Order: sequence, then structure tokens, then C-alpha cells
Amino acid sequence: MLKDEDVQAVDQLNQAFSTITGELSKVIVGQQQVIEEMLIALFARGHCLLVGVPGLAKTLMIHTLADALSLKFSRIQFTPDLMPSDITGTEVIQEDKASGIRELRFLQGPIFAQVILADEINRTPPKTQAALLEAMQEHQVTVGGRRHPLQEPFFVLATQNPIEQEGTYPLPEAQLDRFMFNVLVDYPDEKEEFEIVRRTTADVTTHVTATLCADDIARLSTIVRRVPIADHVVRYALQLARQTRREKAQVPDFIQEYVTWGAGPRASQFLVLGAKARAILHGRYYVDIEDIQAVAPPVMRHRIMTNFNAEAEGIKPDTIVRMLIETIPVHEFEHRQSEQQPEIFRSADAG
Repeated sequence: MLKDEDVQAVDQLNQAFSTITGELSKVIVGQQQVIEEMLIALFARGHCLLVGVPGLAKTLMIHTLADALSLKFSRIQFTPDLMPSDITGTEVIQEDKASGIRELRFLQGPIFAQVILADEINRTPPKTQAALLEAMQEHQVTVGGRRHPLQEPFFVLATQNPIEQEGTYPLPEAQLDRFMFNVLVDYPDEKEEFEIVRRTTADVTTHVTATLCADDIARLSTIVRRVPIADHVVRYALQLARQTRREKAQVPDFIQEYVTWGAGPRASQFLVLGAKARAILHGRYYVDIEDIQAVAPPVMRHRIMTNFNAEAEGIKPDTIVRMLIETIPVHEFEHRQSEQQPEIFRSADAG
């Protein structure tokens, strides 16, 4: 159950969400769902993989988000010749001119920031991808046998071009699984594209006002894990993940037909964490099944491996997730809600 100060923090986060969205809209036209998913991952202490064709303002969106949150931003352009030391930093020998003593000094790389844009992450070799993996998972880098902690909050947003794959190094499943969300950045509609062209071809400079600071984000992200969630909602999240595993019995026929490998336990964890963050961003003090369904596509689309049959019929992981949501009966989980629901849920519903 949330304490009074936690309830106030939830209200603050809900207000901050509206303010941040308004600040980003000064620069970014549309992409409301992308912005919301990025903020959900940020406050859930996760990382995002953004997939979209060039020219959809992915870099501008991430940089503007860092400005709105008063976080240090760093962009790393991944290339085939990029080495791990190019992103983590390296040790150099420096001589003290007064004493003549030489000593090793660590020079920090671009990874030492709070919002990292890993641009075209699949264009760099696995050795460099592994260096980023350590930073994402451990929030530290190891150079010369020494560990160097990264500044909190630490948030990696990696981009991929889904069209051009020649000369790339596809991310292994182990590294893809480290990303909380796989966010699809789609083309704008006609009205949004008209506004984009109108804004970007005029001599107008827009300034974004900082809404939160690093300490606020660290404090508010702690509240996310305290948000109560009923057992029947957790079980629903578990079923969404477990029903993708064709090795198990009693899975839908379309899973047997189209899926090679299903989502692991980390998917269940991120479904619950993402749903908690989404609930409080929308000003609610509890998690609903609707929140699980809303975060299911970005959580699961990179954790479901489809087979040749799916590719031949144009069945995408998003299609699998949508079919699962339509197949799993929600009423089986909701009929026990009134008996198992903690008091805070009943009081919130009554209000």
C-alpha cells in the first residue's frame, strides 16, 4: 500500500508527464505513443531499442527528452571500426611536470552520461556491443581491471534501421533481451507531416524548459516499484509471456504454427514494471489489466522469434501479441478480483 508521501509523488509524476509531453511537443510533432513508451521505460529503469527508418526524428526526440529532464546527453555513432575503448574510455600515461612521476589516468568515454543515444547499434562488432551490454546491465564499465560506476539515472536508447541490413551485426538474443522496450517509430500521418514541414522550413528556434532533475527521476522511479498490483493482474502478465512458449503444453495453435522461440521470464518482469509505470503516469495508484495489454507489444515484440511460416504469411510478433490478447480470457482473471483485491484497490474504485 502506498504511503501518503508516495501518493503525492504519484501525483507529481502524473503532472510531470503532462508537462514533459507538452515540452516535447514544442519540438516533436506527433509520436505520442513513442514518447509515452520512452518515459515508461525511463521511470521503470529500463532501456529502449527504437526501430524506424531514417528521418523520423529519433535523435532529435531523444536529445529533446534529455533536455526536458535536465540529464546529460551523449550520442555514440556506432560504426564497424568502433572499439570498446571508444565508448567506455581508456587509460593514458600522464607525467606530473613538477615531480616527474608518471601515472595512469582514466579518460572517460561518451558512455559516461545519463541519456545515451546508441545510434545504429547493429553496425558495430559484437565486442563493442558487449561493452555496451555491461554498461546497460551493471551500470558500470571495466577498464584495465578497474570498475568505474556510471552516473544515475542511466538510460540507453539504441536505434536500428529496419530496412538496410547489409554489413550489419544483428544483436544477439541475449542482448536484445536486456532492452525493456522495442519501440516502433512509424511514419507520421498527413496532418503531422504537414506540421513537420511547416515548422522545420521556417526560421524559428524553440527552447525546451527543464521539468525534472536527476534526483527527482531517481526518487520517482523508486515509487514505481511500490505501486501495488493485484495477484490476478500478475497472473495475466505471466500468461501473456508463458503462452508464447511452444515447448509447453496447452498453447494456442497459432503459437505452434508461427513461433520458434517464446518470451522468457524477463518479459513477465518488464510487463509488470511497465504496467506500474504506465499506471502512475496516468495518475492511477494501482495496476489494471489494461496497463499490461498496453505495454505488451513493446515488451514482447523483440522476445518472440517467428518462423518461416509466419514470414511467408506476413505474421509479425505484434500480430502474435494481439492474437494472444484476444485469445486469453480476461474474465477468468477478473472474477476473483473482488475477493483478492487489497483494500487500496477497493477504496480507489469506490472513489
